[in-house]
Amino acid sequence: MFRRPVLQVFHQFVRHESEASSSLVLERSLNRVQLLGRVGQDPVMRQVEGKNPVTIFSLATNEMWRSGESEVHQMDLGDVSQKTTWHRISVFRPGLRDVAYQYVKKGSRIYVEGKVDYGEYTDKNNVRRQATTIIADNIIFLSDQTKEKA
Repeated sequence: MFRRPVLQVFHQFVRHESEASSSLVLERSLNRVQLLGRVGQDPVMRQVEGKNPVTIFSLATNEMWRSGESEVHQMDLGDVSQKTTWHRISVFRPGLRDVAYQYVKKGSRIYVEGKVDYGEYTDKNNVRRQATTIIADNIIFLSDQTKEKA
């Protein structure tokens, strides 16, 4: 029953060169990130060596968990631990880049979709450093309940 659609999907995602020429296999892969959090700083726009400008800002995501016996009682906060992770967001797409620069503000709650990029740069002291960046291709602005009530 499922055999035919699975093969069709498989052939759609994987191509094989002929055995005579080479054994090159082109496979599709996936690099997707979804983040929901608060902006840590107002965006800045940078232009590097004649390349297209980029809008850059930080986004904080929080992970919370309960420890101990308080997990049984949903209303009892008990021992709640929290970890904040900071993400560097870069926006290269021209329309989205300009919207992000104009409307993203420190403290805004936003949803970001994109991909992870690992790169290197040389700092002011001529030391090579590694950087992990989220390349955003979609940003959704969420309403902020606390600011609406004020």
